[in-house]
Amino acid sequence: MKKITGTPDSLIFDMDGTLWNALHIYTKAWNEGFKAMGIDKQLRPDDISYMMGWEGRRVLNELLPGYSHEAQDAIYQTVNETRARLINDISGVLHDGVKDGMHRLAALYRLFIVSNCPKGLISLFMKQANIESYITDFMEYGENKMPKHHNIQLLIEKYDLESPVYVGDTADDEHESELAEVPFVFFSFGFGHSEKYALKFDDFSSFSKYFTQLAAVQS
Repeated sequence: MKKITGTPDSLIFDMDGTLWNALHIYTKAWNEGFKAMGIDKQLRPDDISYMMGWEGRRVLNELLPGYSHEAQDAIYQTVNETRARLINDISGVLHDGVKDGMHRLAALYRLFIVSNCPKGLISLFMKQANIESYITDFMEYGENKMPKHHNIQLLIEKYDLESPVYVGDTADDEHESELAEVPFVFFSFGFGHSEKYALKFDDFSSFSKYFTQLAAVQS
């Protein structure tokens, strides 16, 4: 795993589990989507929590293994439309310290979000969390159907980033960081686990304090 040397010029965040928990919204969206499509299936939060951060096709193959890709896509479109509507009506749970931390970090670093979520979901999240002004740009799986390491590299190339880090909460995030050849910062309070990381934090406030102080020391 690549180490952090000096002060990064940018922080790239995963979304679900890393910045907020919207599992109750996602579960409701799946169940309402199944009902709308005439599928006799009900999910609980525990049924999908382990899939947080997975790419869309992998989730569909896990939940709907007997369906063709065309049928999966039709169901997923209904679920995603339902999820977008629900996010406007039901609040996700922003992790403690995220809004204040993003405000302070945005003055010192360029901030980005890369998620395996459907197209449009990051924008809805940023609006609900009221952090739009702090985020330079974002990339999501639903935009180009490409994995996280690819989308991390797209941002690196687009903004000429020299020393970014990726911040996430799962072993998949760890793996994608390794493929993108960027250091990985692990949040233990999210949905998953990690064995290899450059740094680990147990709450967002500790993370923002560390990187605020790091920038001050290096300036």
